[in-house]
Amino acid sequence: MEEKIDNRLFWIIAVLVFLNVFVWAASFATIGKAETEIYFLDVGQGDGEMIVFPGSVKVLIDGGPDGRIASRIGEILPAADRRIDILALTHPQLDHYAGFIEVVKRYEIGAFIYNGRLSGDAPFRELLDALKKKEIPMIVLGEGDKIKIGDAALSILSPSGEFLKSAELNDTTLVMELTEGAFKAIFTGDIGFNVEEYLAEKYDVKTDVLKVAHHGSRYSSGAKFLTEANPKLAVIEVGRNSYGHPTKEALGRLEAAGAGIYRTDRDGTIRVAVGKDGVLRIAANGKTK
Repeated sequence: MEEKIDNRLFWIIAVLVFLNVFVWAASFATIGKAETEIYFLDVGQGDGEMIVFPGSVKVLIDGGPDGRIASRIGEILPAADRRIDILALTHPQLDHYAGFIEVVKRYEIGAFIYNGRLSGDAPFRELLDALKKKEIPMIVLGEGDKIKIGDAALSILSPSGEFLKSAELNDTTLVMELTEGAFKAIFTGDIGFNVEEYLAEKYDVKTDVLKVAHHGSRYSSGAKFLTEANPKLAVIEVGRNSYGHPTKEALGRLEAAGAGIYRTDRDGTIRVAVGKDGVLRIAANGKTK
């Protein structure tokens, strides 16, 4: 099932994906919004983020641990909107991909992007079968790749070739940076200190919005990385768990960095709207701030 993409062919495929997105953006232009919205979905102990671009182009990063993500998506999209342009899997762990199975059944999907690593677990095989049945293209991306959507871009900052070979799946996470004008958001999946330090040394990781890595694990959200990132808003996607997430260590470092902290286990689904003036409007628990 794995589709290896030669680097020389990547831009051809990227153009095809872009054209596919463009056609659907035009179709939804009448109901699209004028600003980009990021939804951090309340899916329990797992990750799921939906980005809705102007024109209703949609990218879903990770699918949470079960089918409830489809219900969350139904709460934010019009009933007639049955299209998600890109599914992006950061890495093949159950709490990041299991909900994709139900999403693929309910929605028309433009493309599935992932890091090339596979899992032999039964739910992952079920996901691969669902993608194959609906003939959804599977595209492998890694560090240096970029997807352009209108005035915005999703850049892949990691994994490098070395991280991709790691026995630790968290090291293989697709780290995605959203940029639109002066606005930036970073989606970190489950990376730990080692990948965070790599990013901080190689890139300008200063950001407006940070999806906190690994549900607030003690082994993520390092002080060095947070100093460089200096996020205005930090969102922890977390549910009831036996790991102690979010840990007091991670919370302490986020507080010391001066970030406004939101968490899905307390605030539910969190909506961040990016205004053209650069001002973030945040809605949680039905209240806008």
